Amino acid sequence: MTIEKPHYVPQRLGLLSAAAADPFLNEDLLAGVRGHGGVDLAKVVEPLAEDDARWEAEPLRELVEDAMHGFGESRTRADGWLAPRLHATLRLTRREAADRRLWTHLALAVAPDYVAWRHGSPTTSKINSERFKGAPDRQCFSRLWWAAEMFRNGGDYSPVEAACGNQDLIHSALRRDLVDHRPTAQALVGVLGRGITTGREIEGLMTAISAAGATLVYDALAEDEPRDPEVLRQWIAEAGTAPSVPRHTLPRGPEEEPVPEETVRKLTDYFVELFETAPVRGRAPKD
Repeated sequence: MTIEKPHYVPQRLGLLSAAAADPFLNEDLLAGVRGHGGVDLAKVVEPLAEDDARWEAEPLRELVEDAMHGFGESRTRADGWLAPRLHATLRLTRREAADRRLWTHLALAVAPDYVAWRHGSPTTSKINSERFKGAPDRQCFSRLWWAAEMFRNGGDYSPVEAACGNQDLIHSALRRDLVDHRPTAQALVGVLGRGITTGREIEGLMTAISAAGATLVYDALAEDEPRDPEVLRQWIAEAGTAPSVPRHTLPRGPEEEPVPEETVRKLTDYFVELFETAPVRGRAPKD
């Protein structure tokens, strides 16, 4: 499914409530037949602070156009490319990122053609409206931003590329709070390299990890230093002077201390062992 770029693209991001967005999520848009002009939509958007350079829409618009141009029919592969660059371009606190109205505006006002391109399918009759205004693990752009936030290792976004290369992992992980523990997030990327990759395997492992976490405090097994809030504040403050994110190499995130390699290896080994007895649909139970 493809639709045209909106005739009117706002210069700045704003806040768009789900209720205000509903009249614009019409049958033509969700069927990937025709977009909207954008002018009427602008009338129901709550503006953000004009003195904050982070809310400029053009850098985000350029990113989605580059993604559509660069990935052609390999649309799921665009996630691993876009997620770190979206995160490094739109520098947010977690509190700001938790406001769904921001993502609804980005999806519906700035880049509805990208949403249709990425989540439309010739095998389905229409795009799920959740891709425009849904929960963080379903909305087109918030899922990528949060995947980058959860799976980055300090300033290193390479684990994000690996995580976003497996749709089952990011969908399952973002629905669970346990990936807020940095060693756990890095170990989940590590198990992909150990051959645990299918949807059934990932879901079985995540269920086992969640169950084990009820009796085992993972921080005792794989201790992690708390993130330094000053590093993030400084990174956000530099948004107005930061250059555009590179297209052919990964950007850098906040320069926090990475998770120690030994900690990641230890927890990855534990998860692989846990997987051996995890309930995986279609696999015979193991003693």
